Amino acid sequence: QVQVVESGGGLVQPGGSLTLSCEASGIIFSIYHMGWYRQAPEKQRELVATITSGGSTNYADSVKGRFTISRDNAKNTVYLQMNSLKPEDTAVYYCNVYRSAVGSWWGQGTQVTVSS
Repeated sequence: QVQVVESGGGLVQPGGSLTLSCEASGIIFSIYHMGWYRQAPEKQRELVATITSGGSTNYADSVKGRFTISRDNAKNTVYLQMNSLKPEDTAVYYCNVYRSAVGSWWGQGTQVTVSS
């Protein structure tokens, strides 16, 4: 059974930093691609960043230069380092695990609120 658990969300002031973690179990973590998505109130879920099994990364234009996605295969964990946070980054952040022709799994989400 695949389990995906996010952690690290919270309240942070504008300009601050936060690191999200996502641990996945029940899979051979190293061969799966990982992604972070977010959903703000009354908006559709959107891609934030992805990292392939080989370590290639991709970012939404809105977070380029501020967010960094990374993975630690030994810990079955993917991270999202978020710097220079803005109020518009406020959302529920979701972790996604996927592999073509195998499946896709989501975590329960973690709330990030950027406010003074």
